Amino acid sequence: MTPRTRPALRILPAPIRSRRWPALAGALLLASLAAAGSAWAQAPESSPAAEAAASSGEKPASAAAAAREPFRIELIAPAPLDEWLLRHAELERLRSLPDLGETELERLLLTAPADLRQLLASQGYFSPRIAIERRTAADAIPLLRIEVEPGPLAQVADWQILLTGPIQDDPAAASQRAALLQGWTLTEGRVFTQQDWDAAKQAALRALSGLRYPEARITHSLADIDPQQHQAHLRLELDSGPAYRFGPLQVQGSERYQPETIHRLVRLAGVAPGLDYDERLLQAAQQRLLDSGDFESAFVRLDTSADPEAAPVQASVREAKQQKLVIGVGASTDSGARLSLEHLHRRVPGLDWRAATKLQLERDTRTLNEALDSPIDEHGWRWNLAGQLQRQQDGPLVTSSQQLRAGRSQGGRQLERQLYAQYDRARTQDPALAVQDDAAASLSAHYGWTRRAFDDLYNPTRGQGLALELGAGLTLAQHQPYLRARARWQAYLPAFEGSERPSRWALRLEGGSVWSRDGDSVPATQRFLAGGEGSVRGYGLREIGVPRTQGGVDPGLLLTIASVEWQRPVWIDGRRSDWETALFVDAGAVANHGRALSPQVGLGVGLRYRSPVGPLQVDLAYGVERQALRLHMSVGFAF
Repeated sequence: MTPRTRPALRILPAPIRSRRWPALAGALLLASLAAAGSAWAQAPESSPAAEAAASSGEKPASAAAAAREPFRIELIAPAPLDEWLLRHAELERLRSLPDLGETELERLLLTAPADLRQLLASQGYFSPRIAIERRTAADAIPLLRIEVEPGPLAQVADWQILLTGPIQDDPAAASQRAALLQGWTLTEGRVFTQQDWDAAKQAALRALSGLRYPEARITHSLADIDPQQHQAHLRLELDSGPAYRFGPLQVQGSERYQPETIHRLVRLAGVAPGLDYDERLLQAAQQRLLDSGDFESAFVRLDTSADPEAAPVQASVREAKQQKLVIGVGASTDSGARLSLEHLHRRVPGLDWRAATKLQLERDTRTLNEALDSPIDEHGWRWNLAGQLQRQQDGPLVTSSQQLRAGRSQGGRQLERQLYAQYDRARTQDPALAVQDDAAASLSAHYGWTRRAFDDLYNPTRGQGLALELGAGLTLAQHQPYLRARARWQAYLPAFEGSERPSRWALRLEGGSVWSRDGDSVPATQRFLAGGEGSVRGYGLREIGVPRTQGGVDPGLLLTIASVEWQRPVWIDGRRSDWETALFVDAGAVANHGRALSPQVGLGVGLRYRSPVGPLQVDLAYGVERQALRLHMSVGFAF
């Protein structure tokens, strides 16, 4: 793609050049010097009366006037440009000065047009008409009436990217050159603004320096503005510098842990000697080191001072403390008050495995967990051993359960896999009626697979995730085989894309099934309940199940959940804020037979805040079947 060029083209490092600006700048400079000289000549000397008033503590007659605002502004311009200009204009900023004198006000009137022209130019208006009229209001406060006709927006007439350095003749970089040109955003016909120009240049530089050429730089850039034709002629010159390849890995900061563990994690991210430099691979390696939990900080970079054909990769780490004790206090609308105590030992003596013990006390649930994880192997897998004791109350029913698990897992931010064997034992009773079911136990084998493709794992706005789980088991009392499957899908999709203020859909689907000859012999921990935040809002946690004749609900063999939510950002002063509103409808059902599935619906409104640790969500939901409102609050996003 080769855009047309103009004769007598000059490439200068200046970001914007307008044919009218040199004369205008000279006139403004002379006006400013004249105003400054007038202010110096007219500065009054201190009078004896003023000194006497000051020594006696009396205020001069002008003190009351100085306490008032020095002037008012009436700005007339097309919306929303009027609010934006008033918010950024120098006149508005200086209007809060109480001691602004007549001379300073006259100087501001001289420089105000240039200030407004510069602001308008940053938004793509290079031929505006500006008229400033000074009036005096009834209360003697000056009124500055400013009329702005911004004129037509400047549009990109032509653009050109010139590449110098080894990238010009490198056949391996052909696709990179094409991608750089195709990714250019300020094409012909697009509105030109300074912000877009800066962003386009940086995006082009990142596209070049992120792959093969880490030393790439901008050598020249020019945005030549023609105010008469309302056109912008753009030129950008990039020097690639030499192409780099990954060399050997150098580890710094490792003391307790073997450097081989770091080498293994970096290789799993795709960084290997002989490969072309790729910034994304270094970032992935750095994230793997942090996700391992063994390091408080990790930095992975390329040593560009070495031979480009085999530049060393430097991994600098700071190890986390070998043991950690965490005491947590919290609360949620679903689970009530929460107290947790967690101990982590990153290298158990004699075993070299990580051990995590956690005790969590909630309003209706008591849980004790113990987990052991081996170091990661060459393929990214770990061995896992885990055990859990739990006492859970749902309405009048109390379920006591035990669980043991052994298997392997392969973790990652985008992809997770699990393969494990599990023992479950559960007993449900109603203490008030002294009714106790027989304990049900089973042995089962499971495979889990989770894929995440969100734009942000903490505050997602686009993308989707899918989680699948398949299992086969045998009940230990009746020796009956059973199969178990569960699937979850969540997505964020744009809504009403033609709107000036974009919004999104948050969609969620979940389904599960257990196939067994005698469903009641499958432990309760292998069956399903629904309700609460992240499930069906408007209902209590695990409130949706198979009704019992004595009261309460049992877990069921079938589960279906669907949710549709419209999330719309809140705009303040024409800018998008960190707040969002939401409208949602949830529906879910639990049963032992397909014909008995009866969806229970919850609908409501919500408020979201994008915090650094994830979205803060407050939802007010109405449970249609319960005919009652319920408040739900949560922090963070997990899939």
